[in-house]
Amino acid sequence: MKNNRRDFLKLTGMAGLTVAGTGVLNGIASEPENKANVAPEQAARIQHFNMSGYAAPKLDVVRIGFIGLGNRGPAHLGQVSILEGVDIKALCDLRQDRLDSAKKRIEKTNFKPDTYTGKEDWKMVCERKDIDLIFIATPWELHTPMAVYAMNQGKHVCIEVPAAKTVEECWQLVETSESTKMHCMMMENACYGFYELLMLNLAREGFFGEIIHGEGAYIHHLLYGHFSKDKYYDQWRLKENIGRNGNLYPTHGLGPIAQVMNINRGDKFEYLVSVSGNDFMMNDLAKKMAGKDDFYKQYVDKPFRGSMNTTTIRTNMGRTIMLQHDVTSPRPKSDGLVISGTKATAIQFPVEKISVAREATPETWRGSDAQTWITDDEFKALQKKYEPNIVKKLGEIAKQVGAHGGGDFLMDWRTIDCLRNGLPLDQDVYDAALWSAIGPLTEWSVANQMTVKIPDFTAGSWKTNKPMDIAIANGGNTKVIRE
Repeated sequence: MKNNRRDFLKLTGMAGLTVAGTGVLNGIASEPENKANVAPEQAARIQHFNMSGYAAPKLDVVRIGFIGLGNRGPAHLGQVSILEGVDIKALCDLRQDRLDSAKKRIEKTNFKPDTYTGKEDWKMVCERKDIDLIFIATPWELHTPMAVYAMNQGKHVCIEVPAAKTVEECWQLVETSESTKMHCMMMENACYGFYELLMLNLAREGFFGEIIHGEGAYIHHLLYGHFSKDKYYDQWRLKENIGRNGNLYPTHGLGPIAQVMNINRGDKFEYLVSVSGNDFMMNDLAKKMAGKDDFYKQYVDKPFRGSMNTTTIRTNMGRTIMLQHDVTSPRPKSDGLVISGTKATAIQFPVEKISVAREATPETWRGSDAQTWITDDEFKALQKKYEPNIVKKLGEIAKQVGAHGGGDFLMDWRTIDCLRNGLPLDQDVYDAALWSAIGPLTEWSVANQMTVKIPDFTAGSWKTNKPMDIAIANGGNTKVIRE
């Protein structure tokens, strides 16, 4: 193993991190002799304030500022704009055309937000006294700096995924949220898909028995979008795929599994091991495009990340998770959700199915006949019986106005409703930090061909934190207002 402690700190972005009153880095082990599979250790940390289950004072009206209106920001803007009890105060983006498009999106509403286009104007938005919540939908490298600044200005923050790029940034989010008591929610919309919500409800009802294993993925053919000159501002997403080799986008596949397994709330991640294959497509495309356009010569022979990354995680309770990441090969889009338990297994792709284990004895067992798919009618009956309250209440309108099958709208509605009713959010800063940290930790594992220990961002409170459910046991009174 050539990489030593200094290399780990540099790779994960922890170099130079100082945290008052804690020993976050004191326990990072130096390179062990002849023990390449021994991961860096993290020392005990003192928690300033437990944000898990924290309910901030309720806001009768949630006053919002949006920073970043390129791809994800406009969707949040449009969905929030049809909810009662909100006031859109500010829109911020470097590009005037994106601001103009965003304003047009809400031109039929009564909102009259101020607009900001300067490079540092986002700070002005965060500093405004008449804003309670900041939506951040900018390139990844800006997520944590903006969120930390906003929380220090007394603002709750909703950050697009991933919330952070480095382990150091994950700690910054945790420390800032705890010290300010401001919510920091990563907007992981995969947790609000109708199928994912059904699986969570089934798990809570004991349908799967003991959860054994989960699988998730981000399989999405984005090859040509990455190389597009106008899809992502300054081609920032393509640049993220250069010099970083691991699972760069783990949260879509991981979030729903973590919630089913009560991670940070009864169980925790212990360690991971990650493997990446070669890049089979990105450099080849760069060469082809450079042959027609000199602009793309800058991307030829760059260290693009491997086409497929596979990561395995083990939890404290002995469960396992497999994550995959592939955004270049021509495969059908899939989050690859699998929930496997002692009594039943659910598989989302290519067709949503549930396998139910049969009671068997040594005399009656017949190999694969020990399990079977339930019928379509049985699945529909299961959906009806265990349909989450939030889907019953808002499912139809969510499909009409929300992206990703309606999950986006459920996420935005639920977040605003919790803030208005003074309820804990479904995802807290520990979820944002943990799910995001998997990215840089996979990079370390791939680079060193080793197992890596996963930090406990809850400082041990995972043992007593209560599970959170996406339901409407409380609140649920925010109305949808449409023309």
